[in-house]
Amino acid sequence: MSRILNLINGHLRRDLAAYRGIALLPLRTISCTSRKQAQESDAHTSALRKRWKDTADTVIIGGGCVGVSVAYHLAKAGMKDVVLLEKSDLTAGSTWHAAGLATYYHPGINLKKVHYDSIKLYEKLEEETGQAVGFHNPGSVRIASSAARVDEMRYQMTRTHWHVTEQYMIEPERVLELFPLLNIDKVLAGLYTPGDGHIDPYSLTMALAAGARMYGAQIYNPAPVTALNPTADGKWDVQTPHGTIRANRIVNATGFWAREVGKMIGFEHPTIPVHHQYIVTATVPEVKALKTELAVIRDLDASYYLRQERDGLLFGPYEKMEKMVLQDSWVRDGVPPGFGKELFESDLDRIMEHVEMAMEMVPVLKKADIINIVSGPITYTPDLLPMVGPHQGVRNYWTAIGFGYGVIHAGGIGKFLSDWIVNGEPPYDLIECDPNRYGKWVEVPFLCDKARESYGFNNVVGYPKEERFAGRPTHRKSGVYELLKDQGSMGFHAGWEQPHWFYKPGDDTGYKPSFRRTNWFGPVGRECKLVMEKVGVIDLTPFAKYIVKGKDSQKLLDRLFANTMPKVGLTNISHMLTPNGRVFAEVTITQLAPGEFLLITGSGSEGHDLRYIEAEASDGGYDVNITNVTEDIGVLGIAGPNSRKVLQKLTDEDLSDAGFKFLHCKVIQLAGVSVRAIRISYTGELGWELYIEQKNMAAVYQAMMEAGKDQGIDNFGIYAMSSLRLEKGFRGWGAEMNCDTNPLEAGLEYFIKLNKPADFIGKAALQEIKAKGLKRKLSYLALDTDDVDPEGNETIWLNGKVVGNTTSGAYSYTAQQSLAFGYLPLELCSVGQKVEVELLGKKYPAMVIQEPLVLTEPTRTRLQKKAKGKA
Repeated sequence: MSRILNLINGHLRRDLAAYRGIALLPLRTISCTSRKQAQESDAHTSALRKRWKDTADTVIIGGGCVGVSVAYHLAKAGMKDVVLLEKSDLTAGSTWHAAGLATYYHPGINLKKVHYDSIKLYEKLEEETGQAVGFHNPGSVRIASSAARVDEMRYQMTRTHWHVTEQYMIEPERVLELFPLLNIDKVLAGLYTPGDGHIDPYSLTMALAAGARMYGAQIYNPAPVTALNPTADGKWDVQTPHGTIRANRIVNATGFWAREVGKMIGFEHPTIPVHHQYIVTATVPEVKALKTELAVIRDLDASYYLRQERDGLLFGPYEKMEKMVLQDSWVRDGVPPGFGKELFESDLDRIMEHVEMAMEMVPVLKKADIINIVSGPITYTPDLLPMVGPHQGVRNYWTAIGFGYGVIHAGGIGKFLSDWIVNGEPPYDLIECDPNRYGKWVEVPFLCDKARESYGFNNVVGYPKEERFAGRPTHRKSGVYELLKDQGSMGFHAGWEQPHWFYKPGDDTGYKPSFRRTNWFGPVGRECKLVMEKVGVIDLTPFAKYIVKGKDSQKLLDRLFANTMPKVGLTNISHMLTPNGRVFAEVTITQLAPGEFLLITGSGSEGHDLRYIEAEASDGGYDVNITNVTEDIGVLGIAGPNSRKVLQKLTDEDLSDAGFKFLHCKVIQLAGVSVRAIRISYTGELGWELYIEQKNMAAVYQAMMEAGKDQGIDNFGIYAMSSLRLEKGFRGWGAEMNCDTNPLEAGLEYFIKLNKPADFIGKAALQEIKAKGLKRKLSYLALDTDDVDPEGNETIWLNGKVVGNTTSGAYSYTAQQSLAFGYLPLELCSVGQKVEVELLGKKYPAMVIQEPLVLTEPTRTRLQKKAKGKA
């Protein structure tokens, strides 16, 4: 048996217990504070040896690599009064024991920017601060051992070509050159990222701290925060044993203490510590003999990373969800007092499966001796992404928490938050990390189930339209959930279950992800045909819904939105912009009564948009009341040429074009239930959205299904709606428009009223953008594909050069071809322009076409009336 297996099984002369924790050689020379010393350092008598500041512009709580990076970037940006408070020692918590991996790679589009900014900072930080950081950048290789992995790499390549990061798909022979100790029998391909590597987290944090001090920030430790009290003017009194600091804003960067700090102001942040283990070997002769450092490898199917550590190897696995360990007692009881630079007892049995697979891939491991086993806490959120930005519900409270990969995120997130705080808006869109994506629907059992799933699924194949099922459903269930849950494939949207597509006899049912057309492709076409030719019903309850009313409601909304406000009984589409004129949100607004407005936005934007509205209302001193009614009101959409006939059977209200016009809103009686109906449909077909009390939703649904039997009524899901909206040329927030785009380049001029009297946010910037002229525009593309369709974020090519990127895509069942929106340089936006769109490593012909491909029902009706008039 190999030495590692012998060691793990306890057959070597030294007992396994001697190898647990950090009892042997430390990976790095770090002064570990004992529990007793930590408790003493927390005592009120601790001396800071520097003058205490009573006021600050920003107080950062937490001295790990993320918190110190925020302090460094704010101070470097010129903020004069930056204070960081650390309860014990810098790096205490998760930073000091981290494996220190640093990679440009991330499957998320804008998180690539975070990683890029981090590495570029780490490359120059030693020169800037004079502090060594121990950054090694031999590159990294993600290994593909299956056909699905190869497809995943091709999928990720097309999402990277239009970014600045270098990334290459390489053959097994090149993989072996970068890691000569590899057994490449099972290696099909590799994803190579030059410049990747690893860094010493302790040295990194100390260098960032040196830089922060150099630029004027104050770092106090030991300085535990004991209370956080908001003031009437939006500031914070930050209490510590040394005194109180009055801060303009606070940033919670406390790692696995984030919940405890959040509880000081009434938040239950959904973060939980997990046990992560890695092994360090003694010198391996084959490693020592190498002339160049080994690339970092990530064996994805075996779910581990492996890198060179001095003349040995460092190996870290991610166990399956049934074997991994959560420190859930800390969620319930809090972090033990004095815990800071301690570790958990290791458990090698949990990782045996991964050790055996690693030895097959890297045979020298069979002869290696272990000198260290590290088992420490790292923080997870339910979806593994951090929570970054200002928090809804209070003023001037920011979070930088929930980092499962804090070392690679630290530099980029520090810059991201600093730019946002200093400039008043985020430098780019990062809504996937918005702290407000979670709400009270995240309860502790869900948090635990999801964190376990996220850890165990760390290296699973990342398919488009991915669904994960642990912890579902939450309490967020629409009034028709019980009726629909077994009829189709459900998706998860901000805690809600929502049908993606529906089953019929003979369908291949269930969740079967793929990079190509899969089991839902045919059924979704059936649902599109249903809406185009008959009538369909869709559950839209996950829409976020707010009521804004009060003396200053219209004044506030005129300040927030670039469109004019609708009159009573009318509805429009409006956009909130950032000060620099980028699209922060798209919202459907209806004025229900004088001064009372219903605002509807996407499910994923619920907390994101609400925070922006509340912040402006508070900062501007508007006399308004803002209520989130998302969970109180259910929504059913009904669409298709027969939708009017179905509803008319259930109401005495005149639903004709003359009696109920497009974008009008009325309260009607439907099957004896009071319903707020808006004539609108995101399918672009004749339709209504029906806003109903949750308790009455099932009755209305069943009444419609009964009334529509002779009209061919049936259910349709989100996938069909997405295809239909793209055919009609409807833009989607988060795809065609977000904080990376302005509304003019996105083709939203119709909704932007630059000449309205109100000085809406972003108006001046937009006027300047218009005066200077655009450099790119959103274009509408038809593609010639085979068994794969665009999803969005693919690279657009012309003559071998990258010229743009898609934003969303789908198959048009009406036109029988693939469609996509994409941004192109102005000179390539003309109808008829030919380009290529890369999908799974192949470049498919595409052409800019006139939009929309299919006219909306209101437009078709108007043109028909016009034609009749001429006749």
